[in-house]
Formats: sequence, structure tokens, C-alpha cells
Amino acid sequence: MSFPALLDAIARIDHVPLDAQRLFHGRGGLFPGCEQWTLDVYPPAWLLTSFQPVADEDLAPIQAALEARWAAIAPGQPLNLVFQHRDEVRATTQLLAGQVPDPHDVSEQGARYKVHLLRGMNHGLFLDMAEGRRWVREHVAARPGAKVLNLFAYTCAFSVVAMQAGARQVVNVDMAAGALSIGKQNHHLNGITQGASFLPHDIFSSWGKINRAGPYELVIMDPPTHQKGSFVAEKDYARLVRRLPDLLAPGGHALLCLNSPKLGPGFIQDLVAAEAPGITFVERLANPASFGDASPERALKVLVFKAPD
Repeated sequence: MSFPALLDAIARIDHVPLDAQRLFHGRGGLFPGCEQWTLDVYPPAWLLTSFQPVADEDLAPIQAALEARWAAIAPGQPLNLVFQHRDEVRATTQLLAGQVPDPHDVSEQGARYKVHLLRGMNHGLFLDMAEGRRWVREHVAARPGAKVLNLFAYTCAFSVVAMQAGARQVVNVDMAAGALSIGKQNHHLNGITQGASFLPHDIFSSWGKINRAGPYELVIMDPPTHQKGSFVAEKDYARLVRRLPDLLAPGGHALLCLNSPKLGPGFIQDLVAAEAPGITFVERLANPASFGDASPERALKVLVFKAPD
């Protein structure tokens, strides 16, 4: 089986990438026959992912193409290549070539983040949210001293860029203490030693504590689409949205995110209209160009809303 679009994308790599980024996004449906494939770079390592089982004879030409291209753009440097096969519930990861640094940190837009390619389904930094992080950086920079609430904070990348941009305080909340621990390391990695707090709590049972630290000039909500036992977008997102009027300062903004192919941007807009009337839709942020999708309704949704003045 051949994957010409993926091989062509590899052949067109013309420099050594410095920032973590996606190089090929077959999942977007723009490359027929390559829907199972993604190719990311977390310098100095490459990550090839298949969302379907792959035979060794199909994997070999892709690895060979990467090795040949790497030899051309980085002569004398070893290729570090990780392959992951994943489905909705599990992932199998193997090192195909070279090695992965341990610890491993990468850069994006002037910030650094710890990542882990050889374990788990998520790697510490969601590359498709790069434009969301850019927006937060620019938004906070225009409002120095802002107080920010970062819900479902994961490894706190939003917090890092907000603090770098001049936020006075960021409250990070996530029930995964391990992810928040990496978030703390991310702050120290960027020289941020104060201003950010890390609450390893279930958000739905912690509204009292979250409210007491507010109101906030910016609220970020980036929940999982479906996490058994903790969050299901169809029934739980409304519970988040109805809290916005109490969380937001007058004129404050909310960044509401959703990564579900089954739910379009209208899902969030309708929820806000029903559960938080008075809070108005501002814009939907474009996803990174490398995450092009044949169906924008299915792609990552990152929407900006504003509270009344």
C-alpha cells in the first residue's frame, strides 16, 4: 500500500524545524487514502502516527523517505523517529530510529514545554491549539495585569503564554495532578516562578474556590470531548457555560474550545445563548494551516465570547 500524499509532504520538507509543529495532517480528509496518518515534529524527534493498524512493509517506505530527506537537510545528524499506532482507547508506541531526549522539551512561539513521546496517547502539548495560544498571548499582552482562569488546564500551556504576556495571575484547574505537575515544570522552564496557581480538583465540585479567586478578565475552557466518569461534552458543557456570568469580569472574554468531530461550532454558540444570555460571540479562531480540514465543522473549534461591559 502506498501513501503518495504523505511521501510527497516528506519530500517537500526543506529545512530543520525548530518549533514543535504538525507537518502532515491526513486526518483532515484533504488527502484521500492518507486519512490514517499524521506526522509531527517535536525537535529533535519526529512522531509518525497511524490511526489504523500498519504492516511493517507499509511502514518501511515512510521511514525510508524520512531518513533520505533528513540526510539531505541535516547531513550527519541522526534521525530520531517514534511511531505510534492508536485508536480511541489505547496507543502502542515504538522507537524506530535514533533516540528521544529525556527530559525532552520543545519550543513554540517563544515558550518551552516538556513533552513525552514514548508513553501515553497525549504528549504534553496539543499542537492543534497553537493559534489558541497565540491569541491568548496577544489578548493578554493588550491587557497587562489581567487575571486568567484556565479550566481543564492539562500541562498549563495557556498559563505559560498568559504569564509571559503580562497576566497578573493565572488559576489553573485540572483533576489530573500529574498533568498539573508538568504544568508547574513548564512554568519554571520559562522562568515563571510566581503568579500561577495549580488546583488539582474536580472542577464541578470546586466552584466555590474558583469563584472566590475571581472575577477573571479571561476564562479559558478546553475540556475533553469524552472522558468517561468526568466529562461528556453533550451533557456537561452546559454546566460550564452557565457559570460564565459569575466568573467573568465586566467586559471580560471567554475562550471556549471543543475538539469533537460530531459537534460543530453551533453547539457552543447555542449553549452560550441559552445558558449565559448577554455574553456575545466574537469570533472563531482559525486553526493552524497545517491542520487543514475538508470539513471545518468537524475540526477543532476555538471560539471567543465577550461579557457585557
